[in-house]
Amino acid sequence: MKKLALGTARLAALMTVMTACSKLLGFVREMVLANYFGAGTVTDAYVMAQSIPNNLMAAMISAVGTSFMPGFSAKLEKDGKKAADLFTSQLVNLQLLIVAAVVLFGCLFARPLVSVFAPGFSADTAALTVWYLRFAFFILFFSVLTYIFGAWLNYKGIFLPQTVYAVCANLVLIAVVIVSAKSDRRLLILGPVAAAAVSGIPHLLKARKEGFVYSPEVSLNRDVREVASLAVPVFIGGYVNQINLAIDRILASGLAEGRVSALNYANQLVTAITALSVTIFVTILYPRLNMAFVQKDNERLSYLADRGIRLIWILMVPASLGLICYSRDIIRVLFERGAFEAQATGLTSSALAFYAPGLAFLSLNTLITKIYYSMHDTKTAVKCSALSVLLNIVLNLMLVGPMGHAGLALATSISHMANTALLCFTFRRRYPSVKLISSFRTPVLVLVLSVLAVGASRLLYKALGSGLLKLALCCGLAALIYLALLRLFRFEDIGLLKQLVKGKKEG
Repeated sequence: MKKLALGTARLAALMTVMTACSKLLGFVREMVLANYFGAGTVTDAYVMAQSIPNNLMAAMISAVGTSFMPGFSAKLEKDGKKAADLFTSQLVNLQLLIVAAVVLFGCLFARPLVSVFAPGFSADTAALTVWYLRFAFFILFFSVLTYIFGAWLNYKGIFLPQTVYAVCANLVLIAVVIVSAKSDRRLLILGPVAAAAVSGIPHLLKARKEGFVYSPEVSLNRDVREVASLAVPVFIGGYVNQINLAIDRILASGLAEGRVSALNYANQLVTAITALSVTIFVTILYPRLNMAFVQKDNERLSYLADRGIRLIWILMVPASLGLICYSRDIIRVLFERGAFEAQATGLTSSALAFYAPGLAFLSLNTLITKIYYSMHDTKTAVKCSALSVLLNIVLNLMLVGPMGHAGLALATSISHMANTALLCFTFRRRYPSVKLISSFRTPVLVLVLSVLAVGASRLLYKALGSGLLKLALCCGLAALIYLALLRLFRFEDIGLLKQLVKGKKEG
């Protein structure tokens, strides 16, 4: 057991290192893109062209990938490896056929699609978006491979290769940005397509190396339909989110040039922070939540849920406050060079400052949704998500006028908060035997300690003046003060991450 715990801890550490490398390259990618293209026509077209296929198909692909593992597990246990491989092949083939039809549709009707999703774009930006869009649709083929075979590898206990593929994909993206900047801006879209291929194809090859046997058969048999039925609620939830993102970008496209890009840069930063912390943690925790539910161990399930929520709150609240206080300084350090000028910094930093309050709640939603899924309840989380998206759309329409693109970011943060409240309230009513939060002392105290730590560092930063080294010094000081305060108030939660990774249980 000790050996297994050590192996899990090492796996988590390696995943953290590789994911950190991938996200660091993701930062470099965004920095290179900002340096060569700034925040204007090219980047607006580039972001919009990639978002349209996502709006149309990403929710379906992601939902099937999420629902694949239970179906594959049941098939493997009941009928053996050969039947499970055939089931996987049938599911992949069916998705690829659907994607092929969507790609054909997208290539033929690229111009009307741009008119619908980006009605406010200028003629030049719209024309470039149409060009990019016809290539961007091909990313969907490789997304199918990534989601299905990523889940297949995870079921087999294989996690590290996926992070390596992500590193390679970012290297490809960086290279293509540089090449297109020095030759032809129309080549820029080849980066995401090549990166998707570099990620998707190796997933398939790795699965085959691990024993997967492919079959060209296409079928809508009972097993495939069962996965589809499980995927429907997840798909609806994902599609509602895609509609929400589409409305965000439609409204942003009607604002002055560069607003779409500013929202994208700020959102990429928030996404990177969650990926470096919460995503890795939830990936490792999710199988344990499933196991606790299957074993009907509500005490264990409550322990994992409570500890996970507390840990996320402890990590993300100071991060949110730090992003709010240092938004302009962070964006200036990361992006302000080359074509990315002071105006773009102002636009992006304002978006980041209003995205930041929702960071902790977005992270909590990721975990709580997985807790619902582990209990085989996909519908409830989707309903909560749909309600929060409706709220977001209403807030978008209310805030975009007086606040511009910053209002869209603020609406997103408020909707994340509302979603957390809905998820927790509904969970408490539906599953009274499982406690998500054992005490509200921790959330309140963490908020107070975070304000003290970040506030003290901000006062020092104002006294010292701006600069990269001074920013790093003050952020480091905030972290030290925060840790010292946690110890002063005898937070047992400091060791939670180590306990959860190693699979230990209190008592």
